Amino acid sequence: MTAPLDTAAPRAPETPRVVLITGAARRIGRALALGFAARGWDVAVHYGASQKDARELVAEIVATGRRAVALHAELGDEAQVERLLPDCIAVLGRPACIINNASRFEEDTAQNVGYELLLRLTAMNLGAPLVLARMLFEATPEAARTDESQRGVVINVLDQKLYNMNPDYLSYTLSKAALQTATVALAQALAPKVRVVGLAPGLTMQAADQTPEGFEAAHRVTPLGRASRPEDIVAAALYLADAAGVTGTTLVVDGGQHLVPLPRDVMFLTGA
Repeated sequence: MTAPLDTAAPRAPETPRVVLITGAARRIGRALALGFAARGWDVAVHYGASQKDARELVAEIVATGRRAVALHAELGDEAQVERLLPDCIAVLGRPACIINNASRFEEDTAQNVGYELLLRLTAMNLGAPLVLARMLFEATPEAARTDESQRGVVINVLDQKLYNMNPDYLSYTLSKAALQTATVALAQALAPKVRVVGLAPGLTMQAADQTPEGFEAAHRVTPLGRASRPEDIVAAALYLADAAGVTGTTLVVDGGQHLVPLPRDVMFLTGA
């Protein structure tokens, strides 16, 4: 059940825009939240299990003079996802941007794939973004059809491997491939009130089961000599949030990682 946490700092006179970021308490989500706050956005920090991190992030954003709120929801539960937008609106106002950053990443292959993991990852990685996009469309005023300043945008965080396929993490990959297709379909269905775009990072942050040496080796397996960094993803998301003429397409930000075909996921080839 969603539950707004402490907020502070009064709304600025200019009524700043609001962004809702799923999975914002840690890693890339945290970088996105801080990056948008630095650009003048108020931030709704969604979290699942990372309540302490979410509270600390809210306090850090508030200390910069922006407003923030932490909102809890289990993304595999449709009823909890449906409460996120109303709770955000109640505290910060209607979001102009939703970033579907959160996703579950678990290993399976064609040899052991089954319904349980596939459906669980699909609910979180695809179902939640679909519901949030629908709700943003419903919350966006009809005047947005002719007034671009009132339009919303959904940014779906995808994965460079959709452009450089390998068979690892099969259920995760299928859920992201479905979200990529949904990005195009939603852009058609929700226009002109809401733009829908994709952002596909490469290897950006060290995984829990990856050694520092393996991460650095994997990071270098790219044409640019390094894959994406958190600041690259933040800059791309900020661009997409304001790119009024862009919808239904995906920006790949990975240092060219998708241009280097590999038979396995890069983590398996670099000592994970």
